[in-house]
Amino acid sequence: MRRGQATEAMQEKIRFSLSISAEDFLAYYRGEARQVLVRAHDGRRVSFPAERLRPFVTQAGVRGDFEMVIDGQRRCVSLRRI
Repeated sequence: MRRGQATEAMQEKIRFSLSISAEDFLAYYRGEARQVLVRAHDGRRVSFPAERLRPFVTQAGVRGDFEMVIDGQRRCVSLRRI
């Protein structure tokens, strides 16, 4: 097995929905919140750094369905809106 294939095999996708108002997300910018805790579509609770959501913040906040890819050490490799 090549190195890239082993890495892909260790990755896992987690899907979840978010609805965070702009006002609530301000807690991140004020330094009051560093982590986001969500319930994935499969029922798991997942915590990740709030800074990962910065590309998805609009005037309305952060809303939508997302897919996170995590590695074998349970670290976020990527996050995208689906």
